[in-house]
Amino acid sequence: MSKVKIKPLADRVLVEPQEAEMKTASGIYIPDTAKEKPLKGKVIAVGGGTKDEKMEVAVNDIVLYGKYAGTELSIEGKDYLIMRQSDILAIV
Repeated sequence: MSKVKIKPLADRVLVEPQEAEMKTASGIYIPDTAKEKPLKGKVIAVGGGTKDEKMEVAVNDIVLYGKYAGTELSIEGKDYLIMRQSDILAIV
C-alpha cells in the first residue's frame, strides 16, 4: 500500500509510471538517451468521479495511457503522473 497523501479530485487519477525497459527482447541494452517514456503504470489513488463520469479504474490497477497524458509531479523523490480518467486507454 502506498503512503502517498494525495487525493485526486473529480475524475483524476494518480499513476506511478513503470520503469522504462532496460533491454530489448533480444537482449540488447538500451542507453538512457534512447529510452521511451513509459506508457504503462500502476494506479495509486483515484478521485470520486463526477455526476457525468463514474470512475472505472481502481487503486492497484495497471493501466495504459497516451504518450503525452497527464502532468508529471514528484512526491518525496518519486515520480508520478496525475491525469483525467479519459486519458487512460485501457486497464491491463
